[in-house]
Amino acid sequence: MARSLLFILSGFLFLVFADAAHADKRVALVVGISGYKQVPRLVNPANDAEAMSALFKRAGFDVVDDRRDLGIVELRRVVREFSEKSKDADIAVVYYAGHGIEVEGSNYLIPADAKLASDFDVEDEAVSLDRVLRALDSVKRLRLVILDACRDNPFTKTMKRTMASRSIGRGLARVEPTSSNTLIAFATKAGSVADDGAGKNSEYASALVKYIAEPGVDVRVAFGRVRDEVLKRTSNRQEPFVYGSLGGDQLALVPQPEKLPQADLDARVDYEFAAQLGTKEVWGSFLANHPNGFYADLARAQLNRLAAAEQSQAMADKARRDAEAQAAQKAEKLQKRIDDPAAGQAAEAKQQLAEQSKELEEAKQQAQLAQQRAEAARREVEQTKRQAVEEAQRQVDDAKGADKDSAGKVAALAPGATDQPAAPPSSPQIGKADIARLLQAHLKRVGCNAGKIDGDWDEGSQRSLELFNKNAKTKFDVKVASLEALDAVRNAHDRVCPLICARGERAAGDRCVEIDCDSGYFLNSRGSCERRHEPVSRLRSVTKRYARSPASVPGAYAPAVQSAPSGLSPGCALDSGGHRGTGGFRCRD
Repeated sequence: MARSLLFILSGFLFLVFADAAHADKRVALVVGISGYKQVPRLVNPANDAEAMSALFKRAGFDVVDDRRDLGIVELRRVVREFSEKSKDADIAVVYYAGHGIEVEGSNYLIPADAKLASDFDVEDEAVSLDRVLRALDSVKRLRLVILDACRDNPFTKTMKRTMASRSIGRGLARVEPTSSNTLIAFATKAGSVADDGAGKNSEYASALVKYIAEPGVDVRVAFGRVRDEVLKRTSNRQEPFVYGSLGGDQLALVPQPEKLPQADLDARVDYEFAAQLGTKEVWGSFLANHPNGFYADLARAQLNRLAAAEQSQAMADKARRDAEAQAAQKAEKLQKRIDDPAAGQAAEAKQQLAEQSKELEEAKQQAQLAQQRAEAARREVEQTKRQAVEEAQRQVDDAKGADKDSAGKVAALAPGATDQPAAPPSSPQIGKADIARLLQAHLKRVGCNAGKIDGDWDEGSQRSLELFNKNAKTKFDVKVASLEALDAVRNAHDRVCPLICARGERAAGDRCVEIDCDSGYFLNSRGSCERRHEPVSRLRSVTKRYARSPASVPGAYAPAVQSAPSGLSPGCALDSGGHRGTGGFRCRD
């Protein structure tokens, strides 16, 4: 259940954040080449490409084609395939990190297996920037090519010139896109060389990750911030540059998320109040006011979770009662056999008693086990309630962030974004009546409030807080419903005030249940089960029999043996002379 709740919540937040974004189809191709075969390996392109790929994925791009260390054949094929993937896309981005070269004013991307023994080999062993731009011809709103390829190129030092007049530039050449809505971003301006970087990522890639995916920020403003960041970090040695132009409309790689409608805001506030208490009654009241929508689905999931836990407890309680009743019946049956003197003298009866004693012991063990299971079920219900309250509160907190300024949403995407100030929450401020209502609800949850939950801090509410102070050893001012008191009561997860049950009831966990006495017992005035005594039967005549006949003893006197007359106790008789004597009987005075 918890997993399904998290899935629902994640889907909701994604929709809030990405509804506007998914109105546009956005695709990206990320290529990083570090493992060159003919020249020393570059360290950072693989790391930079990995960071950019992760950024585009978290920003919700529909397609992120991520490639590493491609040879010439693979690089050409990947560009051709991306041309198909970008058809009818609104935004397409190509990010390349590796070596680049400029020959006769044209820029080329150098694959991992390039040899470039001469300038004549460039067209065969490298991919031109023009080919990459042609692959984006069908994109509608923005064609963006980012070339992190202005590093000091070792190929230019060994490459032979087939023509003395043919130029091979240092860095990349300035470029002016011929198609509209196209931007080409260089790690540094044309003709300059950028450092590969001493850290995990180059300075340029680090700034890109930090700024270009800020929701609602125009791409031109984002690249301006990238420029400022790189200049600052390199002491003005490296200045990124962007070529091309866009129209006057605002254009961001990640659009601003839409605000929640007022109805959803109202439901969220009510859901937050319901989450504070987390009972079935409160969730039912919430659904009565908000039967549809995202928060209604969450409330129903909470209700189902609580119902399942309570059903488990009910089954465990029934098993406990059945086991206790069975043990009581066996105990009563055994006691009757013990009280029967005739059965007590027979060997067969003794054997039966032994068997019944064993059965009674087993029944008691079963009853004890059922009691343990019932107690475990009760604890499970309480834990489920606590978890439901905590989980619902966490859902509320997460949902609050959905309609903040979306910079907070992308903060997790970018290293160093934690330096940015957090946007203030947009949910309504809590008032005094709301504090009182929440405090009343939590006092009821911990067993200290038997009154209403209406936000009216009356004498009954004050007595409830006074009772909490007494049992929790706190000293809050009972005349005021304060946030400090609310925090203290909210953090009490278990019952604080003792449970007081009415006459004829007993405490069962956090509730009072009716006392059920077993067969042969009744509920006395003290509220406990007492054994029911049967009425005393009329005295029976008892005849005293001697173990040995007096006639068999020579000279023995044999008194007349009579039944005990009325008014004498059993065991009392008259001798042959009519005198009152024991004759083997006890006589009552």
